Amino acid sequence: MNSDARILVVDDKQSFCFIIKGYLEDAGYQVACAASGTEALAELEQVRFDLILSDMVMPGMDGLELLRQVRSRTSQIPFVLATAHGSVDSAVAAMKEGADDYLLKPLHRDELLLVVERLLEQAKIRMNYNQMLDAEREKFSFQNITSNSPAMGKTLAAARQVAASPRTTISLHGESGVGKEVLARAIHIASGQNMTSFVAVNCAAIPETLLESELFGHVKGAFTGADSERAGKCSRARGGTLFLDEIGDMPLSLQPKLLRLLEERVYEKVGSDRPIPADFRIIVATHRNLDECCEQGTFRRDLYHRLNIFPIAIPPLRDRREDIAQLAEQFLNSLRKHQGKPLPGLSQAALDQLLAYDWPGNVRELRNLLEYATIITSGDLIQPEHLRLQEQSPPFLEEQANGRISLTFNFSSEEFSLDAVNRQVMEWALAQSNNNKSSAARLLKASRKLFY
Repeated sequence: MNSDARILVVDDKQSFCFIIKGYLEDAGYQVACAASGTEALAELEQVRFDLILSDMVMPGMDGLELLRQVRSRTSQIPFVLATAHGSVDSAVAAMKEGADDYLLKPLHRDELLLVVERLLEQAKIRMNYNQMLDAEREKFSFQNITSNSPAMGKTLAAARQVAASPRTTISLHGESGVGKEVLARAIHIASGQNMTSFVAVNCAAIPETLLESELFGHVKGAFTGADSERAGKCSRARGGTLFLDEIGDMPLSLQPKLLRLLEERVYEKVGSDRPIPADFRIIVATHRNLDECCEQGTFRRDLYHRLNIFPIAIPPLRDRREDIAQLAEQFLNSLRKHQGKPLPGLSQAALDQLLAYDWPGNVRELRNLLEYATIITSGDLIQPEHLRLQEQSPPFLEEQANGRISLTFNFSSEEFSLDAVNRQVMEWALAQSNNNKSSAARLLKASRKLFY
């Protein structure tokens, strides 16, 4: 029971207010009384109440009009209407206007306390839920994604621009850990959609046999083990965003169904032939080169073109080093907030190491590395020895000032062979070309067939 809760009782009969106030105060609540709707509104201007209990029939402003006035100001305060003239029609009218419950006079003490306790508990849960959504909205909004990098600035500008078109399909490209889902959530929020209608699916993490049901849902008896009907992710995303991460790993067998969803804006549950409207935006993300996947036959070319309506590339962290210091401070502030204790800052020597590092795991690696460092650091500052950085090999290829190219190999005598040398050169070229075989072949002045 919330003993700090304030309750406003509104009734033109003083005897009723006296009795109800006694019931509620004995139960530990703080109670104020108002003799009319106008007086109640004046009280609400001065004091924050957690629940209102009002008579339906009063001279001047009746209970329904008071309810309308309160709901025009807030939808958060639980409102209970009570009357001695109960009917189905009046109860329906009360609920349509936004009443949370409807009681008949004379009020029974136990029934009243049960209703009050239930509504206050529901309001508390709703408030906590809304606070959580507000925190999520703040965490993933564009205002929380700051950058000093020109490359990232272009990415954010494009994302803000397409957010204004809430049904345009978007494809996000970038290495693992660059923040593709973070950007997808920011686009979703900027589109004015509810946080709860952002639904993420990792196409690489769900077995092929389950992915179709996970996405579209199924009807009872659709397959062995389908004992009841189930709504899929598409249903949960209604009015919002369906985020398909690692789209390059979607099985070929499912790709035609995704293509139909994109083209006709409908889908069907497994085991059903009834089309369901797809009232949501689709954002896909991948670290793969989908054009290369099409050439290899693992991804449909028509689906690729349908997904590639508005592509956005997210640069890796090593290409936006001017953001590292700002991101590090942002992560440390977040860790301080969630761990609820003072945490160390970042020394200049440690920052210098972060700036020089190549970040194969990108922004995700930076965040994880700093969380580890804050745990093992006992002083006021994180020092280089607290950073769990991966050892980096010297540059494999360096271009000399005279225009010549220097290659550095590092093999054991057992590993060394012509095939090993060729493989390392080809892997380097692919890494430089974002896994694009045609670009890698041009870089090495070689035939593309070499890479197959």
